[in-house]
Amino acid sequence: MIQEFKAFAMRGNLVDTAVAFIMGASFGKIVSSFVDGMVMPLVGLLTGGVDFADKKWVIQAAVAEAKDPSGAVQTPAVAEIAVQYGVFITNLIDFLVVAFVVFLVIKAINKTKKEAPAAPAAPSSTDALLMEIRDSLRK
Repeated sequence: MIQEFKAFAMRGNLVDTAVAFIMGASFGKIVSSFVDGMVMPLVGLLTGGVDFADKKWVIQAAVAEAKDPSGAVQTPAVAEIAVQYGVFITNLIDFLVVAFVVFLVIKAINKTKKEAPAAPAAPSSTDALLMEIRDSLRK
């Protein structure tokens, strides 16, 4: 069983997949830092200083806990309920950068793969017979 597991674990596809997974996770961090540190400040500058990390649509505002002088809670605290569309926009830009880079990589890989031109199909038996008859009539 150990031999089978070793053969399975060291098979090329599994190792390649593990390397791709690790590289993808690292690439995701690089893209996130690129977008957060370089792209979003430029987008914010173009949109008049808007910080997309703070953009949200508040559905229900937060309410702080209210206590009476004796310390008894009169009104319990209520957390804010908000749709954080700024974070979504940032993640959408992350996705578009990753998708574009993957597109470029796949395009480069496909460019290196030179497909051999397809060999012409052999004539069917009927066509071969007709060509033989034609050649014999020419003689």
